[in-house]
Amino acid sequence: MDDKYQIIKCIAENSDGIVTTKQIEEAGLSRSIIKNYVDQDLLIRESQGVYTVSSTLVDEYKLLQMRSEKMVFSYGTALYLHGMSDRVPHMLDVTIPQGYNVSRIKKDHPDVRFHYVRLEWWEVGLAKILTPMGSEVILYDKERCICDLINHKKNIDMQLYTHAIKEYFKSSADVRKVLKYGKIFGIEDKIRTYIEVLS
Repeated sequence: MDDKYQIIKCIAENSDGIVTTKQIEEAGLSRSIIKNYVDQDLLIRESQGVYTVSSTLVDEYKLLQMRSEKMVFSYGTALYLHGMSDRVPHMLDVTIPQGYNVSRIKKDHPDVRFHYVRLEWWEVGLAKILTPMGSEVILYDKERCICDLINHKKNIDMQLYTHAIKEYFKSSADVRKVLKYGKIFGIEDKIRTYIEVLS
């Protein structure tokens, strides 16, 4: 394998198997070589400016999140990543700010469910976690997940809902934080009831 490809492979190995056009250019390589490697099936074009090395197993969570910095893992997907659900999500839940255009991502990823919130709510509870493959991704913290479940109970699978609520309030509840979020979302009273019944 030629030296330039080895450089690209090395970049990918150090960034969860994913390499961007920007990283390739920063390494002093011409973007024109990317097409050659794609044509030779050595690189796979995942989305605009984002590639993976064909021989590498890639983290789907990381790859999806690279499509947009505004996509935050939420609901069932965030619960799974937090270890609050043992269900491996078949549909990935992400939350984005209202008015944000994700039509191209929707077309490419029919297995992603989008939730829309106003910008000031979108920023509440942002956190980072390592995926099962060890990549760092952005998701909502446990308290935000609990608030989302309570706020949208009628749209949530009942088994998932019950397990996560019990798990949270019986073991890892940060009462001050979850009440603070509850106040923002207008569900403080409902949260207080859960605290009284389950803690």
